[in-house]
Amino acid sequence: MDHELHKKRWRLILGKDSQNRFAQMGGGGLSLDAEMDLMDQALASIYNPAGQGGFGNRSGGGAGNGPSNPQITKWLGDVRSLFDQELVKIIQGDAMTRCGLKQLIFEPELLENLEPDVNLASTILMLKDQIPKRSKESVRTFIQKIVEEINKLLEQDIRRAITAAVNKRKHSPIPSASALDYKMTISRNLKHYSRELNTIVPEHFYFFDRTSTTAANKWNIILDIDQSGSMGESVIYSSIISCILASMTSVSTRIVAFDTNIVDLTEKSDDPVDLLFGFQLGGGTNIDKSVAYCEQFITNPAKTLFFLITDLEEGGNRAALLRRLEELKAAGVTLVCLLALADGGRPYYDTQMAQKVAALNIPCFACSPQKLPQLLERALKGQDLQQFQKEFEKKK
Repeated sequence: MDHELHKKRWRLILGKDSQNRFAQMGGGGLSLDAEMDLMDQALASIYNPAGQGGFGNRSGGGAGNGPSNPQITKWLGDVRSLFDQELVKIIQGDAMTRCGLKQLIFEPELLENLEPDVNLASTILMLKDQIPKRSKESVRTFIQKIVEEINKLLEQDIRRAITAAVNKRKHSPIPSASALDYKMTISRNLKHYSRELNTIVPEHFYFFDRTSTTAANKWNIILDIDQSGSMGESVIYSSIISCILASMTSVSTRIVAFDTNIVDLTEKSDDPVDLLFGFQLGGGTNIDKSVAYCEQFITNPAKTLFFLITDLEEGGNRAALLRRLEELKAAGVTLVCLLALADGGRPYYDTQMAQKVAALNIPCFACSPQKLPQLLERALKGQDLQQFQKEFEKKK
């Protein structure tokens, strides 16, 4: 990098107060070009005190004491045009926490200018009871944008994983055109290729066993989701994944949310935005109580995949929780603990409790949502999840 450009970037990082120090380095001072000057002003609005050009921390004075909406709207527009998307998300987040701008995120014209971001969405969901009527539709549209982004990232892979694991595990001797396994039929009959007819003449056809997807035999997937205050990002991913699974007839899906209370959200699974607004982020944690509630939906343990999605910061009876998980494991339930994610994917959980759960041979994954399709497929195929965890840890 050019030495002069390097100095200018450091000047942007350190702020206007560093200007004199750069001047003392020689060369007649440091002059920012027009674009960098706009960057400097945009950053100063967040990182400088109110008396030095920043918005300042106004959170204590109520909505009426914050900077005017036109000023914030212009600032958001400048930030989006000057910085790349990932930096925009960081700067927006700092604006909310450093400058008391939370009361302004529900203004419709501001929401239109905000870059979709999972952390910001979790903040909005925590404050959803404070959303004014005039902003409800704008908030829903903002959340919908994030849902669509995550859906594009995960839906195809999750559907492929479920199909590979559930619909194509067994074959049946009963002929059925709709259940024909084209791939296996072709591969097993390649040796019967007819040069005269210029085609394969199969001697044996292979059909999928559709009885495995009947109500009595289909897999039951339970997602038991912690909705305590630290779970914002995980709740968003979990709700979208839950809706994808619930839309698939080849599996049965149950969605439960808990803190110290329990809410069954299965009926809201038709719409991920409605499901998200069904969560009440905040409050304490009683994991044992929630797992006990979910036990009533386990009718065939060998066909039950139970995802416990939590930071494992149990506020209830820890010993009782461990006993309950051990009993479910012994009964044949496939148990997986998905640990909480925060701050853009950083794992956040009680390490001591995670070690105790892992000692029960229940895998605890602190992984990105993109890994879930692979995990789903292996679990439904009955493969060794401990081995999958070891492979995952090596790739970190």
